[in-house]
Amino acid sequence: MTPMATDLVTGAFGYTGSRIAERLLAAGRDVVTLTRRAQTSHPLEGRVRRLPYVFDDASLRQSLAGIDTVYLTYWMRFPRGHGTWDEMVANVARLATGARQAGVRRLVYVSVSNARPDSATAYFRAKAAAEDRVREAAGGNLSVTIVRPTLLYGPTDILINNMAWTLRRLPVFGIPGDGRYLVQPVLVDDVADLCLRLAATEEAVEIDAAGPETLTFNELVATVHHAVRSRALMTHMPARLVLGATRLLGLIVRDVVLTRDEITELTSSYLASESAREGTTSTRFSAWIDEHRAEIGRHWSSELERNFRSVQR
Repeated sequence: MTPMATDLVTGAFGYTGSRIAERLLAAGRDVVTLTRRAQTSHPLEGRVRRLPYVFDDASLRQSLAGIDTVYLTYWMRFPRGHGTWDEMVANVARLATGARQAGVRRLVYVSVSNARPDSATAYFRAKAAAEDRVREAAGGNLSVTIVRPTLLYGPTDILINNMAWTLRRLPVFGIPGDGRYLVQPVLVDDVADLCLRLAATEEAVEIDAAGPETLTFNELVATVHHAVRSRALMTHMPARLVLGATRLLGLIVRDVVLTRDEITELTSSYLASESAREGTTSTRFSAWIDEHRAEIGRHWSSELERNFRSVQR
């Protein structure tokens, strides 16, 4: 009997990683993950084998032994506690180098669109540095590919779901600046499918995971506004006022709603692809949001609850 192939998905209980893990399990593959999360009621609990969230050489050798493919979704939205961007980049480098040394066949790294060393924010600069570390690790049996999602959305996502939540409940929705900057929504399930297709090859591909619709932010908000039948007034505001309003909302929902850097990234059109304006995935945001209008934004999706409070200390 042929032994079951084993893949490592960092963040298998997270947003993108869980979609990748679900597809691998459905295909009959064994899935392991590195995690600090406390055991939860996550649908994949008990189906994905937990490994220590430790990045020293000895632990990684043990964790990566016998792995066919590494799906590297490991990252953070913003620094909090003791986490730093330098630490994130260093851990990506250790994982990628360890994968090569362990004889892993394939590494799929999930980055972000427009990651560049000269980007305006630390998040995007760190992603560019992590991409460099992944490229440097290629060699031996290991081939690597880099997938760069644009504006990720799907059920219970952070940005679109919480935008809908706000539009359902508040009388005013503030749009930073003129709202004419671009976004290119891509469905999380399409990103997971793309990652699996690329994992099955050996080619060193770098590709933006981008949906087929490029919208201005004004158009994106209007689309969600219409879908949830909101009566909120959509108004343009200086970025500093939007940031202040989201901080006030954050106190109410006990979450980080939007950061200064995220407003910069949004208004700089970083969440649209420069190389794939026609898209590399098939699901149209306007069709998806119309199909899911009844449930989108019914509950707040908490970044802190999902990625910080559920983590073991």
